[in-house]
Amino acid sequence: MQGLDAFDLKMLDVLAVEGRISVTDLACRVGLSKSPVQARLKRLEEEGVIRGYRALVDPIRLGRDHVAFVEVKLSDTREAALAAFNAGVLRVPEIEQCHMIAGSFDYLLKVRTGSMSAYRAVLAEKVSTLPHVANTSTYVAMQAVKEEGMGGYASPSTV
Repeated sequence: MQGLDAFDLKMLDVLAVEGRISVTDLACRVGLSKSPVQARLKRLEEEGVIRGYRALVDPIRLGRDHVAFVEVKLSDTREAALAAFNAGVLRVPEIEQCHMIAGSFDYLLKVRTGSMSAYRAVLAEKVSTLPHVANTSTYVAMQAVKEEGMGGYASPSTV
């Protein structure tokens, strides 16, 4: 986070929780006037620090309350194989997150579906058929304790 000062970090803290806050209210919260806050927001957006604004929807209210974490071991880990797997993952909407892991397996996926039977179908028909998948292990989440994402950046002086 080079180039970000305490005001930038405070703005990000507020926006991570209240993305629809007005510029005037944001300025009051961080202790600056409206014009500098607008300029900082524009800079943070242009630099890609703020990637966008979106509505957080409740997947449980949408009937998608089954979450499974899937360890994936690949049969080939050369760059072309990794690229093929990554491209395949991007085409599976049920995969909410995909992380390459340094460990005893290659990737960790977060898969969200409406039920165990829907998950089994996604695993069999989509995940297991991704390029170079050798085997998978599934862990079903029983409860989400914290799942909101990137909220709460602590400024270096408060860590």
